[in-house]
Amino acid sequence: MQPNADPIVLRPGEGQKIDLGNFEMSVLVTGSETGGVFSLLEAAEPPNFGPPLHIHHDCAEAFYVLEGEYQIFIEGAAHRCPAGSFILIPSGLRHGFRVGAMPSRKLNLYAPAEMIGYFRDLSKAIKGGDADPDRLTDIARRHGMEVVGPVPEGYL
Repeated sequence: MQPNADPIVLRPGEGQKIDLGNFEMSVLVTGSETGGVFSLLEAAEPPNFGPPLHIHHDCAEAFYVLEGEYQIFIEGAAHRCPAGSFILIPSGLRHGFRVGAMPSRKLNLYAPAEMIGYFRDLSKAIKGGDADPDRLTDIARRHGMEVVGPVPEGYL
Protein backbone atom coordinates (compact mmCIF):
# COMPACT_ATOMS: atom_id res chain seq x y z
CA MET A 1 0.00 0.00 0.00
CA GLN A 2 1.43 3.36 -1.03
CA PRO A 3 1.08 6.32 1.32
CA ASN A 4 -0.97 9.31 0.28
CA ALA A 5 1.34 11.66 -1.66
CA ASP A 6 -0.58 14.73 -0.51
CA PRO A 7 0.19 16.49 2.76
CA ILE A 8 -2.43 16.37 5.48
CA VAL A 9 -3.07 19.46 7.58
CA LEU A 10 -5.75 19.32 10.26
CA ARG A 11 -6.55 22.24 12.49
CA PRO A 12 -8.05 21.84 15.97
CA GLY A 13 -11.33 19.94 15.82
CA GLU A 14 -10.99 18.89 12.16
CA GLY A 15 -10.39 15.15 12.61
CA GLN A 16 -13.20 12.73 11.78
CA LYS A 17 -15.17 12.05 14.98
CA ILE A 18 -16.02 8.60 16.34
CA ASP A 19 -18.74 8.74 19.00
CA LEU A 20 -18.12 6.23 21.80
CA GLY A 21 -21.01 7.18 24.06
CA ASN A 22 -19.50 9.12 26.94
CA PHE A 23 -16.59 10.52 24.86
CA GLU A 24 -15.39 10.74 21.29
CA MET A 25 -12.20 10.06 19.41
CA SER A 26 -10.87 12.06 16.48
CA VAL A 27 -9.19 10.27 13.59
CA LEU A 28 -6.15 12.32 12.61
CA VAL A 29 -4.62 9.97 10.02
CA THR A 30 -5.55 6.51 8.75
CA GLY A 31 -3.56 3.60 7.41
CA SER A 32 -4.73 4.33 3.87
CA GLU A 33 -3.16 7.78 4.21
CA THR A 34 0.17 6.44 5.59
CA GLY A 35 0.59 3.37 3.42
CA GLY A 36 -0.37 1.18 6.37
CA VAL A 37 2.57 2.40 8.46
CA PHE A 38 0.55 3.96 11.28
CA SER A 39 -2.80 5.44 12.33
CA LEU A 40 -3.20 8.31 14.79
CA LEU A 41 -6.21 9.18 16.95
CA GLU A 42 -6.92 11.74 19.65
CA ALA A 43 -9.17 10.97 22.59
CA ALA A 44 -10.66 13.28 25.23
CA GLU A 45 -11.87 10.95 27.97
CA PRO A 46 -13.92 11.38 31.15
CA PRO A 47 -12.53 10.87 34.67
CA ASN A 48 -12.03 7.28 35.80
CA PHE A 49 -12.75 5.85 32.33
CA GLY A 50 -10.77 2.79 31.34
CA PRO A 51 -11.12 -0.14 28.95
CA PRO A 52 -10.62 -3.73 30.05
CA LEU A 53 -7.14 -5.21 29.97
CA HIS A 54 -6.38 -6.32 26.44
CA ILE A 55 -3.71 -7.43 23.99
CA HIS A 56 -3.15 -6.10 20.47
CA HIS A 57 -1.89 -9.01 18.40
CA ASP A 58 -1.38 -7.02 15.18
CA CYS A 59 0.14 -3.72 16.25
CA ALA A 60 2.08 -1.72 18.79
CA GLU A 61 0.21 1.06 20.61
CA ALA A 62 1.74 4.34 21.72
CA PHE A 63 0.19 6.97 24.00
CA TYR A 64 1.19 10.60 24.36
CA VAL A 65 -0.62 12.32 27.23
CA LEU A 66 -1.67 15.86 26.23
CA GLU A 67 -3.72 16.87 29.28
CA GLY A 68 -4.62 15.36 32.63
CA GLU A 69 -3.28 12.04 33.85
CA TYR A 70 -3.54 8.36 33.01
CA GLN A 71 -2.68 5.25 34.97
CA ILE A 72 -1.23 2.81 32.42
CA PHE A 73 -1.16 -0.91 33.23
CA ILE A 74 1.37 -3.06 31.33
CA GLU A 75 1.96 -6.72 32.16
CA GLY A 76 1.18 -6.36 35.87
CA ALA A 77 2.94 -3.03 36.42
CA ALA A 78 1.18 0.32 36.93
CA HIS A 79 2.62 3.59 35.61
CA ARG A 80 1.39 7.07 36.61
CA CYS A 81 1.52 9.15 33.42
CA PRO A 82 0.83 12.90 33.68
CA ALA A 83 0.71 15.29 30.71
CA GLY A 84 3.88 15.04 28.66
CA SER A 85 4.29 11.29 29.22
CA PHE A 86 4.99 8.93 26.32
CA ILE A 87 4.21 5.22 26.52
CA LEU A 88 5.01 2.53 23.92
CA ILE A 89 3.36 -0.88 24.26
CA PRO A 90 4.74 -3.46 21.82
CA SER A 91 2.37 -5.91 20.18
CA GLY A 92 1.48 -8.92 22.32
CA LEU A 93 1.65 -7.27 25.76
CA ARG A 94 -1.29 -7.26 28.18
CA HIS A 95 -2.27 -3.65 28.96
CA GLY A 96 -5.00 -1.15 29.80
CA PHE A 97 -5.42 2.27 31.32
CA ARG A 98 -7.54 4.33 33.64
CA VAL A 99 -8.11 8.08 33.30
CA GLY A 100 -7.28 10.05 36.46
CA ALA A 101 -9.68 12.16 38.53
CA MET A 102 -10.01 14.87 35.86
CA PRO A 103 -10.93 14.68 32.16
CA SER A 104 -7.82 13.83 30.19
CA ARG A 105 -6.69 13.90 26.59
CA LYS A 106 -4.18 11.75 24.70
CA LEU A 107 -2.91 10.77 21.29
CA ASN A 108 -2.92 7.09 20.32
CA LEU A 109 -0.61 5.88 17.57
CA TYR A 110 -0.97 2.34 16.22
CA ALA A 111 1.84 0.84 14.13
CA PRO A 112 1.30 -0.73 11.74
CA ALA A 113 -1.96 1.08 11.14
CA GLU A 114 -4.81 -0.60 13.02
CA MET A 115 -7.75 0.01 15.35
CA ILE A 116 -9.75 2.70 13.51
CA GLY A 117 -12.09 -0.04 12.23
CA TYR A 118 -12.41 -1.33 15.79
CA PHE A 119 -13.47 2.07 17.13
CA ARG A 120 -15.91 2.59 14.24
CA ASP A 121 -17.49 -0.84 14.84
CA LEU A 122 -17.63 -0.18 18.58
CA SER A 123 -19.37 3.14 17.93
CA LYS A 124 -21.99 1.41 15.75
CA ALA A 125 -22.63 -1.20 18.45
CA ILE A 126 -23.03 1.48 21.14
CA LYS A 127 -25.35 3.62 19.00
CA GLY A 128 -27.39 0.54 18.01
CA GLY A 129 -27.82 -0.62 21.60
CA ASP A 130 -25.87 -3.80 20.76
CA ALA A 131 -22.94 -3.41 23.19
CA ASP A 132 -23.33 -6.63 25.19
CA PRO A 133 -20.09 -8.38 26.26
CA ASP A 134 -20.27 -11.09 23.57
CA ARG A 135 -20.73 -8.52 20.80
CA LEU A 136 -17.82 -6.42 22.12
CA THR A 137 -15.57 -9.49 22.34
CA ASP A 138 -16.42 -10.35 18.73
CA ILE A 139 -15.62 -6.81 17.57
CA ALA A 140 -12.27 -6.94 19.40
CA ARG A 141 -11.33 -10.32 17.86
CA ARG A 142 -12.12 -9.13 14.34
CA HIS A 143 -9.62 -6.32 14.84
CA GLY A 144 -6.72 -8.35 16.28
CA MET A 145 -7.47 -7.51 19.90
CA GLU A 146 -8.03 -9.93 22.76
CA VAL A 147 -9.85 -8.83 25.92
CA VAL A 148 -8.16 -10.53 28.90
CA GLY A 149 -9.80 -8.94 31.94
CA PRO A 150 -10.95 -5.77 33.69
CA VAL A 151 -8.74 -2.81 34.55
CA PRO A 152 -7.07 -3.89 37.80
CA GLU A 153 -8.81 -1.90 40.53
CA GLY A 154 -6.09 -2.79 43.03
CA TYR A 155 -3.62 -0.57 41.19
CA LEU A 156 -5.60 2.62 41.81
